[in-house]
Amino acid sequence: MGGSVFMLCSTCRLRPPVTGDGRCAVCAGAAAAPAFHAPQQYLRSPEGLAKAVVVLLSVVAAADVLAVAAGANMRRLITAAMADYASVSDKEAELADNLYAGAGGLQALAFLATAVVFLVWFHRVRHNAGIFDRSMQPMRPGWAIGGWFIPIANLVLPRRIAGGIWTASAQTNTDGSWRHVPATVMNLWWGVWIGSLLLSRFAQRRYMAAESPQEIVDAAGLVMATDALDIVAAVLAVLFVRKLTRMQGERANLGVYPLGTGPAV
Repeated sequence: MGGSVFMLCSTCRLRPPVTGDGRCAVCAGAAAAPAFHAPQQYLRSPEGLAKAVVVLLSVVAAADVLAVAAGANMRRLITAAMADYASVSDKEAELADNLYAGAGGLQALAFLATAVVFLVWFHRVRHNAGIFDRSMQPMRPGWAIGGWFIPIANLVLPRRIAGGIWTASAQTNTDGSWRHVPATVMNLWWGVWIGSLLLSRFAQRRYMAAESPQEIVDAAGLVMATDALDIVAAVLAVLFVRKLTRMQGERANLGVYPLGTGPAV
């Protein structure tokens, strides 16, 4: 049992072996293997969800742009007040504060809506990847959602699951061999997203702890940097979602899976 878990196919070196001579189900030409014994499943199109995610990510980026502008305005007024308190009117200060708070509220709403739809899309592509090649999936389908909510582990688990989805979706050759698709966009998205997440937590702590005007200005600058990084993460997320969705469509059109399935994506 330990060999079937840690060894790879003697032919393709990609899947676990399922035959006595060390070959995987695809290389052996088997219709199914023990790992694929399950009720028949059908692919579900992720295209509609992908379009919704792209639209929402665009809203997130727009909210971040507004937040950067509001932060810059806030820093400008505080800096001016530090030099000459009378140069900033109460009306200007109140407007700047309302704009800053409103931008933050818009960011929160956009992020929440995007997160919900993204998770549904992510679970959908994980479902399809399990049909394409279940042996390439490191975790059960439910982890495509649950993995995002475990502290600390959520810095690693979603990327690990995404890697399995990407690999299975890139298997497009009719002989069962892999078509290499560079995962650059996925790696960039994940790296920038994690960087944005960590910087955001640090910046928010600094902002909440700021007392003097200069500390507030410095903390607001960090928040602006976080928002700018989040814009980059949103753009990369759009590219990742579109690329993976397109890969699954191409993969599905071949109609060659470890387990017989229904219509293509």
